[in-house]
Amino acid sequence: MSIEFTPFTKIARLRREVVITEKIDGTNAAIVITPDLEIHFQSRKRLITPQDDNFNFARWGTENKDALIEQLGIGLHFGEWWGSGIQRGYGLTKGEKRFSLFNVMKWHGSPDDDWRCIEAPVCHVVPTLATFATFDSVLINECFESLRSKGSSASPKFMSPEGIVIFHSQNAALFKLTFENDSEGKGTKES
Repeated sequence: MSIEFTPFTKIARLRREVVITEKIDGTNAAIVITPDLEIHFQSRKRLITPQDDNFNFARWGTENKDALIEQLGIGLHFGEWWGSGIQRGYGLTKGEKRFSLFNVMKWHGSPDDDWRCIEAPVCHVVPTLATFATFDSVLINECFESLRSKGSSASPKFMSPEGIVIFHSQNAALFKLTFENDSEGKGTKES
């Protein structure tokens, strides 16, 4: 029997930059913009269309197609579709929903790419709560507790945020801490 060599992957260094963002409780969504400028939409588990939608995300995306193509560009853009009628609702007015992109490094990484430079953006970006030069569980916990006491940064005055996401720069890994049921997880529920 012939076998192939399988190398062991490199182990990431723990003490590297981390970015803490607010974890928004909505439904996972993505916008796909192809090189020929076609636009498609997906939930966490499937492609969606305005006719077979997930909380009207594909309908919203179709209605905002030109602005999304112009502002996001070619690629796969993951984020959270959230607001009225989805999970916590965040105190938004009836029918108000938002799409917040996950990739804060792209949209807030440098002055040239700063999302705020775009006039009338159709999307939001998940709020960055802190950036630390090195992984530090004490600082991460302080950030977590600060969000609990101050409430949501994505929707100010909403005092029941879901938690935080920790982006570890060394291996581009994401970790989450939630205020409710953190040890159990969500199981198979779509989010």
